[in-house]
Amino acid sequence: MSDYKHFKLQEADSVATITMDRPPLNVLDNAMMAEFNTILEIVLTKDQISGVVIAAEGKAFSAGVDVSDHTDDKVADMIHQFHGIFRKLASTDALTIAAVNGAALGGGCELACFCDIVLASDRAKFAQPEVMVGVFPPIAAAILPLQIGIKKAIELNTLGGTIGAAEAHRIGLVNQVFAADEFAGSVESYVDRLRKLSRPVVKLAKRATMLIAREQILSHLERCEKLYLKDLMNVSDAHEGIAAFMEKRAPTWSHA
Repeated sequence: MSDYKHFKLQEADSVATITMDRPPLNVLDNAMMAEFNTILEIVLTKDQISGVVIAAEGKAFSAGVDVSDHTDDKVADMIHQFHGIFRKLASTDALTIAAVNGAALGGGCELACFCDIVLASDRAKFAQPEVMVGVFPPIAAAILPLQIGIKKAIELNTLGGTIGAAEAHRIGLVNQVFAADEFAGSVESYVDRLRKLSRPVVKLAKRATMLIAREQILSHLERCEKLYLKDLMNVSDAHEGIAAFMEKRAPTWSHA
């Protein structure tokens, strides 16, 4: 087990488990995301790793990116650090598995759903509530239409509603749902299936399956990123929403 400030890293039998450990909600700030990028750079370059499990300590998988990092002086670095995580995940042939036992909100939902496989407990919930604070989720915009279809993707990204594990499974956002009191064991049993397979064959099978989708995702992400930084950041309501959240008040939308 390697020591990091906000993560635990364990490697065993070709599988690396990266566990977020920033209680209570594993909120991702710029420093934590930089550390995450460092870990991925190390883990994903190892030929012997055929799978990466992303898990979390505490009552939430992740409540998303720290809202204070969305301000003018931090937003560019935030996008660079946050999207760096996804560009690394999109480029790897290792199978990525999210183990979600609790809330996956905003950037936490994007992190979970970006993984190749999502394993959820029956207490898990998923949401993209960014619109509530005047912004939109670029990662979710890039991947959800491919994963769950355009109509459900628009609904989640534009209205900010929350869905439970059963609904997430029904629409194809989640692969498997396990009982919360048996979650750790169920995830371990699932991952054992990967450990019994040929590492290069698994990675080539993923590469073949992702040939078209990988290009689409990375291209779409670049366009969504530019839309966020160049267009959204010129909308007054985006700055009002962030300010209102930080000041713990209701936003006053100018619709401009």
